[in-house]
Amino acid sequence: MQEISTTVIIILCLYTVIGVLDQISIQLGFYTPLFAGTITGILLGDLTLGLTIGATLQLMTLGVATYGGATVPDFLSGAIMGTAYAIISGQGAEYGIALAVPIGLLLTQFDILGRMTNVFFQHHADKCAEKGDYRGVEISNIMGAFPWILSRLIPVFIGLYFGETVAESINSIIPVWFMVGLKSAGSILPAMGIAILMRYLPIKKYYPYFIIGFVIIAFGGSNFTILSVALIGFAFAVLNYNKQKTSVINKNIDDEEVEIDG
Repeated sequence: MQEISTTVIIILCLYTVIGVLDQISIQLGFYTPLFAGTITGILLGDLTLGLTIGATLQLMTLGVATYGGATVPDFLSGAIMGTAYAIISGQGAEYGIALAVPIGLLLTQFDILGRMTNVFFQHHADKCAEKGDYRGVEISNIMGAFPWILSRLIPVFIGLYFGETVAESINSIIPVWFMVGLKSAGSILPAMGIAILMRYLPIKKYYPYFIIGFVIIAFGGSNFTILSVALIGFAFAVLNYNKQKTSVINKNIDDEEVEIDG
């Protein structure tokens, strides 16, 4: 069984910090499970497995956001630990996905704890604002990021540090039939992610494009990849945009002619 080196643990912990800061600031994408799974896969020597787990979890997060301060599954930490456990245990992507989902759900409790702790710094920022202490407001906002960071960093560090022990314990304790169930659930999750994505897309309006994409992937064989279908979809989007733009221009011209005739 592969062992996670101290260097890799440190790098992944630093990446977790970057991911959290990205999530609460400019959102370049480092906080997404796709990035997390990919980086973990690269560091542990299995990029394909990292991409598979990260992409599957990414499908499950589409359309999900913390509106109104709602807590959502922490798939940043889940992708890192799920990918790491899948690689060091050698059980495959389904195993890693099946572990990443409950890990992400469990760590919502840490997210709540981080938010509760953050309130202290925000109240302090309010007091500084009342006094006109703008520097104090800035420091309070910066300090408020630490509870968010620690709520992800601590579980990731513990999970990776004891990764081999945890993986061995899971493999020895969990019965074979339950392990098969986990892998089966992991195989079903990509379909669930697609279903969630379709729930938020205007399929009824653009179903012809959906059918075209499905046929290309299902019957195109190795000649067509996801990138190929994405490029075709982009071409259709441009054509549809140009069509709507032309329609608006023509409508404006007709309106102007009506005004002139009047």
